[in-house]
Amino acid sequence: MMPLRPVTLLALLLLHHLLPLTLSVLQPPHHQPVHMPTLVPHTPTPLGHSRFSARTQLDLTTRCNSSCFHRGEQEEPMEQLTQKLAFETLYADGFRTLTTVDVEDEEDDADDAGHLAHPSPWRHVGVKSRRVKRQIYGADGRFNIRGDHFLLDYPFSTAVRISTGCTGVLVSQLHVLTAAHCVHDGKDYVHGARKLKVGFLIPPSVNSTKAGLVSNKKPLVRWVRVKRTRVPKGWIQGPQDVSMDFDYALLELRWPHRRPFMRLSVAPSSDDLAGNRIHFSGFDSDRPGELVYRFCPVEEESSDLIYQHCDARPGASGSGVYGRVWDNELERWDRKVIGIFSGHQWLEIDGENRDYNVAVRITPLKFAQICYWVHGNRLDCLQD
Repeated sequence: MMPLRPVTLLALLLLHHLLPLTLSVLQPPHHQPVHMPTLVPHTPTPLGHSRFSARTQLDLTTRCNSSCFHRGEQEEPMEQLTQKLAFETLYADGFRTLTTVDVEDEEDDADDAGHLAHPSPWRHVGVKSRRVKRQIYGADGRFNIRGDHFLLDYPFSTAVRISTGCTGVLVSQLHVLTAAHCVHDGKDYVHGARKLKVGFLIPPSVNSTKAGLVSNKKPLVRWVRVKRTRVPKGWIQGPQDVSMDFDYALLELRWPHRRPFMRLSVAPSSDDLAGNRIHFSGFDSDRPGELVYRFCPVEEESSDLIYQHCDARPGASGSGVYGRVWDNELERWDRKVIGIFSGHQWLEIDGENRDYNVAVRITPLKFAQICYWVHGNRLDCLQD
């Protein structure tokens, strides 16, 4: 592996403060508004207590060929989609319920079976290059985030630790979005989900008399218990092979935090992301105690996944993948969570194996589901 790039405050300052000025001169994208379906939940069915028999897997790796990367919401029958959008709720005492759902779509007709704006089932975006090591692609492009001015500054302050070893992102005053495989292996909840906690970083200089200086000490962590966990049925597949398409879960904290959170958005086409770039911060296992930030262009995209070569290691799973998305209401480019970092995938395309780091994209149906989890009612999810 090539040496790590030196991380300087100057580089981060330029990235953090000058990029918004550059974006301010960009023209907003011209595309049709995204139509939002609504989720109609049924009465939850009791399932009993979880066994918590699964082992946490921080390094999720899958393989895919044309039979799976061409599959998406546009091609899948609505009956199958609603089955996958059903969800389990795990409570702090280990009890579980299953909630089935219906999907209401005012524009449900034969010409709009996919409900909205998706990219094509498989779409090439960037120029491919050969890889020398899985998950770290050439020179390591990750930045360690240190010091009060960054750890407590938005958007880095929205990244939180998950007690099973993953990362999550704050999406409300009570909710954390993360990867499903951090709490469930597809058959059962992991052992660490029995007493699941979310960790908030506290810079070591918060109580120091030398505030404002960058400390060499590791940040402290304040842990908060999780009240309940929600996982889509599309991830809980039993004996079937695990698919990244539904690798996301929402954690509800026992009490609200006081930090800024990042709003969710349906993932636009990469052409409608400022700079065609995605960003995410996580707790990579090879840099213990450090918050690690990275950004990179989107390389490929399918109906459900975002393929990229952002450097990442185990522990970054569950990071909130965000981009600069045009907000019509605010009339500006705004950072929004458009996906959840899942792991690594080998793709077999035209007889050639290619490797990517992969994020689950927030589609309109997934947005409707997560929004319902956050707000608890469908009316607040008609428009974010």
